[in-house]
Amino acid sequence: MAAAAIHQFAECITCHAWSPDHSMVAFCPNNNEVHIYKFITDKWEKLHVLSKHDQIVSGIDWGRSSNKIVTVSHDRNSYVWTQEGHDWVPTLVILKLNRAALCVQWSPKENKFAVGSGAKSVCICYYEQDNNWWISKVVRKKHGSSVTSVAWHPNNIFLATTSTDGRCRVFSTFIKGVDTRGSQASTSTDWKFGEQIAQLDLSSMWAFGVRWSPSGKTLAYAGHNSMIYFIDDVETSPAAQNLALRDLPLRDILFLSERTVIGVGFDCNPMIFSADETGLWSFIRYLDERKVTTSTSRASQLSEALGKLYGQSKQATSSDSVEPSKPRGGAHENCITCIAPLRKGNDTVVKLFSTSGLDGKIVVWDLENHMDITK
Repeated sequence: MAAAAIHQFAECITCHAWSPDHSMVAFCPNNNEVHIYKFITDKWEKLHVLSKHDQIVSGIDWGRSSNKIVTVSHDRNSYVWTQEGHDWVPTLVILKLNRAALCVQWSPKENKFAVGSGAKSVCICYYEQDNNWWISKVVRKKHGSSVTSVAWHPNNIFLATTSTDGRCRVFSTFIKGVDTRGSQASTSTDWKFGEQIAQLDLSSMWAFGVRWSPSGKTLAYAGHNSMIYFIDDVETSPAAQNLALRDLPLRDILFLSERTVIGVGFDCNPMIFSADETGLWSFIRYLDERKVTTSTSRASQLSEALGKLYGQSKQATSSDSVEPSKPRGGAHENCITCIAPLRKGNDTVVKLFSTSGLDGKIVVWDLENHMDITK
């Protein structure tokens, strides 16, 4: 089994993030607080409780370079936390929202962060030196419903979003005075702030968990209709692939490399997807291998037989691939809602990552001995 460590921190965990050196983890135990734990002498000890929010904390991100923590909450507020000595000092961010903030992510250069909200908008927040505060510019009137996830392109300009209107969109977030125009010719800085670069209408249901590949050439996201979508060359001529899942939908995904993706969600077990040399994506296997008991073997055989019949009928009417069925259960006992990489230095291939879910667990997965996965 690839699960290197399983930690039961709470009854339920909404989201989590790691410190730059991976010695501390911050998570929300499904309330208005953020708990920070550190691994000391063979056990995890609670060091801090960040309790500035009034409602449930829905997003956390910990900057690798700045060591700043950004949090968002259903109370429509965001805070940037800076460590001063042994304390974490919060700074309020002006979001201008009339609905809950749902997700947050630092940009690659960590000079901006994006906040998705239930107000059908995205806030791009940056620090204004003159007034010594964090302010935001809002991308409005582009989404038809709540923004469920955000993902920064490696160029620090493009931002991808997913929404409960079923669409994935890519915007420009170029802010004069914050972003600089490169000396080389680049189309990313030619777009104005808030200008929509692409809109992908691939899903008929809610969309979640958007991510870019390390190079930014491929975009992937999940649909609540048990589908995962892969799109190449989003800016110029988008080419999409749809992959149908046999079981329950995904909630979040992570690129381990250019050709390998991990998906997590309601099946409580990370799923591995890979692209071949031609760029065709397919389901490989579940990461958490489980043994099926004798008492359930016949039921599993019947389920597999029905699954094959269903799969054949789907393929007869659609060109989408359909992956095989698999019994649920393992390291996680409830829906996995968050996945975070544990990168070492400037490694482009992720071999360590963690997942958290509604069972209150944070599971660390080690793929060091699974080289066939990370290739």
